Parts: sequence; structure tokens; C-alpha cells
Amino acid sequence: MEAGRPAVAIMGGLHHVEVWVPDLAKSIRGWSWLLTELGWQPFQSWPAGRSWRLDATYLVLEESPALTSKVHDRMAPGLNHLAFHAGPRAVVDRLVEQAPAYGWSLLFPDRHPYAGGPDSYAAYLADEAGYEVELVATAE
Repeated sequence: MEAGRPAVAIMGGLHHVEVWVPDLAKSIRGWSWLLTELGWQPFQSWPAGRSWRLDATYLVLEESPALTSKVHDRMAPGLNHLAFHAGPRAVVDRLVEQAPAYGWSLLFPDRHPYAGGPDSYAAYLADEAGYEVELVATAE
């Protein structure tokens, strides 16, 4: 998004995604690194949360006082993962290499980078709380 230029909202596009995390301080480090690397910009900050914006969409991490559990299970009903366009394969490879320093671990290492199938070059990462992201490379 260009500075000073408002984002264009697309009907049917995502407005925002809110992810409740069990420990905001731990989550911020990994998510801030990843989102910044993917072109997201810090958007909002308050004692229980942070958000990042990309065009007209923003993503929120919040340690809500209404949490009924401090455990996230991506295999339970609900959100399994967030998938991001990550640019060329070289960017996906660089992010995978740097991810452990920010608390992310590679899922499905025996099938990486084709865990999504032979036509999908992607990395599946999990943060320390078990939240999963998929970083999808653009076709080259």
C-alpha cells in the first residue's frame, strides 16, 4: 500500500482475522518477524494485543481475558492454519531457514517443500503455541 493512499476494500475479501493466543509476549516475536517479512506493517497495539495490516486486511493477535483454554490444537475443529502468498521459492526457502530463530518449526520436513502435493512449493511452519502457517511460493 502506498503511503497516504487508502487501501481498497474488495467485496468478499477478508477484513481481518483475529487469533487468540495463550501468551501474547511469546507470540509477538515470531508473528511480528513473519508478517513483517511478508510485507505486513504494524497497525495497532494495546496491552492485550497487536495487529498488522496488509492493504485493506489486518491480522490481530490477542491474549483475550475471555480465553477458556491456554491450549491451541490445530487438529481440533476450528482454524487449522493460515496460508500466505510468500513470493518466489527463494523467499520461502529463506524464511524456512530463518524461522527457527523466531520460534517457528518446520512441519512435515520429510515432504518439504512439496507437503501440499507435487504442484505446490510451500513451507508449513508452526509457532511455539502450535499455530500453523503455510507459506506458498508463487509459480515461477
